[in-house]
Amino acid sequence: MAEKQSAFLMYKGHPLVRSGNTIYYGSLADKCVVIMQVLSNKTIGDMTAADKIQLQLVSTNEELLMKDRVLKKSEKRGLYEAMDIASIWLERALAEK
Repeated sequence: MAEKQSAFLMYKGHPLVRSGNTIYYGSLADKCVVIMQVLSNKTIGDMTAADKIQLQLVSTNEELLMKDRVLKKSEKRGLYEAMDIASIWLERALAEK
């Protein structure tokens, strides 16, 4: 049977969606997602790359206040470091019962 095509870019089995300077990693159907906010960019040659990124592991439970939804918070340099931490946080959070 053919697999259903996802409309989203996938990274390590989870959706990755960018809206402006915000990157959402994970599915809202799960109990949490990672929100990455690009705080600053740097120019490399003729390209612009994300430099400073704020990460937040956020609960998708709508019954909680927004301040109570933030489970973890960090700041990283570069998208590679941010995605590495985001994937670890998300996998660990989804593995918890």
